[in-house]
Amino acid sequence: MTESPLLRMTRTTPTCLWNDSADPRELAQAIGWGAVGATCNPVIALSALKADLPVWQARIREFAAAHPTATEDEIGWQMVKDLSVEAARLLEPTYDEQHGVNGRLSIQTDPRLYRDTAALVEQAVQFSGLAPNMIVKIPVTTEGAAAFEEATYRGVSINATVSFTLPQALAVGEAVERGLRRREAEGLDVSTMGPVCTIMVGRLDDWLRVVAERDGITVDPGHLEWAGVAVFKKAYEIYVARGYRTRLLSAAFRNHMHWSEFIGGNVVISPPFGWQERLNRSGIEPTPRLEDPVAPAIVDSLYDNFGEFRKAYDEDGLTPGEFTDFGATRRTLRQFLAANSDLEALVRDVTLPNPG
Repeated sequence: MTESPLLRMTRTTPTCLWNDSADPRELAQAIGWGAVGATCNPVIALSALKADLPVWQARIREFAAAHPTATEDEIGWQMVKDLSVEAARLLEPTYDEQHGVNGRLSIQTDPRLYRDTAALVEQAVQFSGLAPNMIVKIPVTTEGAAAFEEATYRGVSINATVSFTLPQALAVGEAVERGLRRREAEGLDVSTMGPVCTIMVGRLDDWLRVVAERDGITVDPGHLEWAGVAVFKKAYEIYVARGYRTRLLSAAFRNHMHWSEFIGGNVVISPPFGWQERLNRSGIEPTPRLEDPVAPAIVDSLYDNFGEFRKAYDEDGLTPGEFTDFGATRRTLRQFLAANSDLEALVRDVTLPNPG
């Protein structure tokens, strides 16, 4: 039987595969393709619950009956935590074998906390304790960026999310290093921590398409497929040069380059399950390409025509105070907040079904 491209990548390169879903059934299959981790967010969690709806409806009824004063929100988040803990169990053997660097399940902090640094830290600590191999997502908003150092210092392995730009990735890398150094200065162990910084490459591409339509900008449409790739490659070069102990993670797949262009480095690729199936059927050889530069003509086209790309590509393109207002950040936060509302609605349909 022919070896799948994803399995060959994980076997022959330092690049790791994580499953962009906490659905235990999908994760079990992805582990067979070499996956050593998984990520989740409010949209993904809601999709996973809906994919096995009869089971989760029964569990919602059971929890609601045992906790008669629990709100719809509390019930919904308990289901997300239960889903995450179950998925984490599938990864525990890898977690033990790889001493905490991999074998982790990402659970995301409540998106409604994006403006509250202290609340993000406290919830990150709480979620980290749900299972030994949890990694906790914190958004790289203005206030979220301020949470990474303290959460790391308190022993939380973090996964930075709602992150699209080089300035955000560098802020995360620096903050995690400060947190790790504080732990080391106090003799606290950091050897089993596995921080990652997500760059949602496809969502940056999406945002530039919106800007092109909004502002009437005309460029080669193929160039827009490379924006996230260019930012990720530049971030990786700087991460290596500065010796950050955080790994970069590619997420929000829109084309195969969000996998194929990042192979070869000590990074994480996190495709949704459907994309993993497509990549395994693609016949694309998993050749190391991460250090191959994006064509200068493409970068110049994006840089000259899009101020939003310059914000994403330049080290000083955004200040931390501007992280929340970046277009891709606002769009993604709104989607995550809507998913949180949809989760409450799902619970409501079980606990208080429509009589009509």
